[in-house]
Amino acid sequence: MRLDVILTSDRTMMSNYHGKEFLGFGSTGPMFVDLPFKLSEKFHLYLFAPSLEVDKHGFPIQAPYGMRKVEAKLLEAGINARIVDPDHVHRYMDEAKVLMLSHHDYFGLNPPSSTWSVIVGKEPMNAYMFRKFMEDLRPHIAKAKRRGLKVIVGGPSAWQWLMFPDLVERWGIDVIFDGEGEGAIVDVVKRILEGRPVPKYIYIGASEAPTLDDIPVIRGASINGLVEIGRGCPLGCAFCSVTLRPTRWYPLEKIEQELMVNVSHGVVDGILHSDDVPLYGSTGILPNPDKLVALHRLAKKYYRKVGWSHTTFASVLAAEKKLGGLTTKIAEIILDGRQEWWGAQVGLETGSIRLAKKIMPGKAAPYSIDRWWDVVLESMALMHEVKLIPAITIIVGLPGEEPDDVVQTIELIERMRPYRSLVVPLFYVPMSHIRADKRGWMQRVNLLPEHIELLRVVFRHSIYWAKDILNKFYLKDSHNVLLKVFLNYFIGYVEKNVKKIDRYIEAQLSGLTSVRAGPAPRA
Repeated sequence: MRLDVILTSDRTMMSNYHGKEFLGFGSTGPMFVDLPFKLSEKFHLYLFAPSLEVDKHGFPIQAPYGMRKVEAKLLEAGINARIVDPDHVHRYMDEAKVLMLSHHDYFGLNPPSSTWSVIVGKEPMNAYMFRKFMEDLRPHIAKAKRRGLKVIVGGPSAWQWLMFPDLVERWGIDVIFDGEGEGAIVDVVKRILEGRPVPKYIYIGASEAPTLDDIPVIRGASINGLVEIGRGCPLGCAFCSVTLRPTRWYPLEKIEQELMVNVSHGVVDGILHSDDVPLYGSTGILPNPDKLVALHRLAKKYYRKVGWSHTTFASVLAAEKKLGGLTTKIAEIILDGRQEWWGAQVGLETGSIRLAKKIMPGKAAPYSIDRWWDVVLESMALMHEVKLIPAITIIVGLPGEEPDDVVQTIELIERMRPYRSLVVPLFYVPMSHIRADKRGWMQRVNLLPEHIELLRVVFRHSIYWAKDILNKFYLKDSHNVLLKVFLNYFIGYVEKNVKKIDRYIEAQLSGLTSVRAGPAPRA
């Protein structure tokens, strides 16, 4: 079989993580961590990024959702394009005219990859595996480029390539495509196929974002049944690039088509994806009860189990308190004989009211940001009751963060202890088009001595709840026994060595504390 266009990525992207999306976070952690033993690369991949089932052509049965959208757009335009598993790409390199690569974090610069790599002092798994994939593919690319192959890189971390011109050259990158692709990617690929020139760097801004009509229905199953319900966010947080995109909600008919595609390929559990799922169909900051109920009834018509990709404390609380117990109603739809919990990622970011007013004044809407602590704690109590388990992110080293801001975050997290959750610390990274030295960006972080205590508190909170979540909710399936045994062992090891790990974290970060914003040293 011949392909004109290959879409692919490395194994950390092309995996369904044992059908447990949150386990995918393991692929952002460091490789070869020293326990009483060292994990081999093979076992590390088994734990956090096992291979996907493929058909006879090497096409994965499931693939990353964003890549599915681009694949569908190219197929819709009559272009001979398919997503190919990384282990089978070489089969098509002799004739392909375009190689398209996508990734959430090519070089491990985004959180949480950058956080773990700084704390542990090792290269994150996703960066390691992508580099290895490209080095293995390099001779095939070089041979194919002699007959005219062009290489396009894109996806959420396309901006990272601007920081690595040496790798752009080494791996033969021809086009960096930065932004939502559905409105422009067909024209770019057609230009290449017709031998016409294309820019080295293409940026798609908010004014050029694709409309709902531009965005196609996926043709093949997405990883873990993820289905997008909308794009954009109205909250306007200063640190987030998503808020730059216009808000667009998919009609239920379009969502249903994608649910049907996944189910037809045997994917019967899934994730509803937007930057705040409870706001589906709304025109402002309050959920739309009729549309939200209809969405979840539709999802449960096709999927046995349904999760959310993201939500906010405020929308969960407002749905319950201001809209007649709407969160409880949604829970009653989701939780049935086939499902007993669901999860979502939730951004806490900071416990400082002063800082929250400056960088995320809309985060508590429709409540005042002055009530941020109340919103967080009341929402967490509600989530605990309805068995919505949040993976909560905090940002460490926000611009302008002072010692008292960090202390407030510590105090809030300590108040969160009674509520089932995991807390994930993310070092602030200058995102999108901020230029930074590739090894010196940490010298720009406003890291304080108090941050070491914050990381200790976060670490202990998550370990406290990890066993409960793992054994009562997350890995109850019989086919996950080996994974469950290892993760329980790992949690037990951490519990027994908590003081040793505390000292390790302090040693790793002590050289970075009290550093203030300024020019990064040259590598």
